[in-house]
Amino acid sequence: MVRRKPGLGAIAALLTMLAAAPAPAPAQKRYGPGVTDTEIKIGTTTPYSGPASAYSAGAVSATAYFAMINEQGGVNGRKINYISLDDAYSPPKTVEQIRRLIESEDVLFLVNPVGTATNMAVVKYINQKQVPHIFVGSGATVFNDPEHYPWTMSWTPHYASEAEIYAKYILSAKPDAKIGVLSQNDDLGRDYMLGLKRGLGEKASTMIVSALTYNTSDPTVDSQVVSLKASGADVFVIFSVPKFAAQAIRKAYDIDWHPQEFVSSVGSSIAGAIRPAGFEAAKGIISAAYQKDPADPQWRDDPDMKAWNSWMDKYNPHVDKSDYYAPYGYNIGAAVVQLLKQCGDNLTRENIMKQASHLDMELPLLLPGIKLKTTPTDLRPIKQMRLVRFDGQRYVLFSDVLASE
Repeated sequence: MVRRKPGLGAIAALLTMLAAAPAPAPAQKRYGPGVTDTEIKIGTTTPYSGPASAYSAGAVSATAYFAMINEQGGVNGRKINYISLDDAYSPPKTVEQIRRLIESEDVLFLVNPVGTATNMAVVKYINQKQVPHIFVGSGATVFNDPEHYPWTMSWTPHYASEAEIYAKYILSAKPDAKIGVLSQNDDLGRDYMLGLKRGLGEKASTMIVSALTYNTSDPTVDSQVVSLKASGADVFVIFSVPKFAAQAIRKAYDIDWHPQEFVSSVGSSIAGAIRPAGFEAAKGIISAAYQKDPADPQWRDDPDMKAWNSWMDKYNPHVDKSDYYAPYGYNIGAAVVQLLKQCGDNLTRENIMKQASHLDMELPLLLPGIKLKTTPTDLRPIKQMRLVRFDGQRYVLFSDVLASE
């Protein structure tokens, strides 16, 4: 059978049909509150004032990161409108400001609100409103509870896990230690104490010879430090925010008490704690880190650190480069931008949380071997740390990557 070639008329008819056929529909845009074709509105609370104001450098740095992204055209053509409100590290103020962000500002999600007690005051409300409450600036275990708080996830490695790492190091390096502990009288301090006791195991009751607390409204912790020295402790563990870490380190030095000191990562900032205490007073202190230290010469030729230094000079010149919360805010910004890119044009609260609970993400200023990884049943993005020791000028890494469950 011979097939005849279609005539010109048939070809013309076919072309007409193709031209009339509807083009494939583009992927439909889905927007939640605070999103338009040109803007994504997000929010946070942080203590720009009050006893934990040193933490505000994180939000200042994240703001500067988003300014750079917006200057480059934003994320998928949308600028990030980052609304950062002062809560003075006061839970009642946090309640007021979070309500403003959700009910008045209509933000798509909350990112890195700072503080344990402050976030505890709003976590139920935020989850009732079904607003993503991501990268919370606290390592309290309550912020990894997908069963009860499915819209909340932490950023900071869990305090209990960090303290367990310290405990295991103490057991190996100084098994006969007599430990004195100063901790904040809230969930931050209680979580750290839980981890320390868990790590020491059955030896906790004999090794911890004194454990004292302070309130963030206290003017100083001098009397506690004097009492801890009198207990005979030869290891001093400080679970606090930078202001009180600085006071404790300085007071121990001034009363000629020289135990092996540990300071929690959230209170270890050189700008916020070490410099105010005095470099000589802080020499030998051990802490834990999960991000690169800009003062560490091993990162001098690191491309990501070079980019960070250039960014600091241009976008964030008012924050000290030695401040722990300068690279912290940069990493927060980078994580948010990557998360938004993963969401594409599906910028609903549900998709934000879906993407956030399936992270497998590397960031420019995390230590090698440490990355963000989450699952719907484990909303802890950062689970690993390395021990560092202050040598009188900077922190020096001295352990492998460590983790605790």
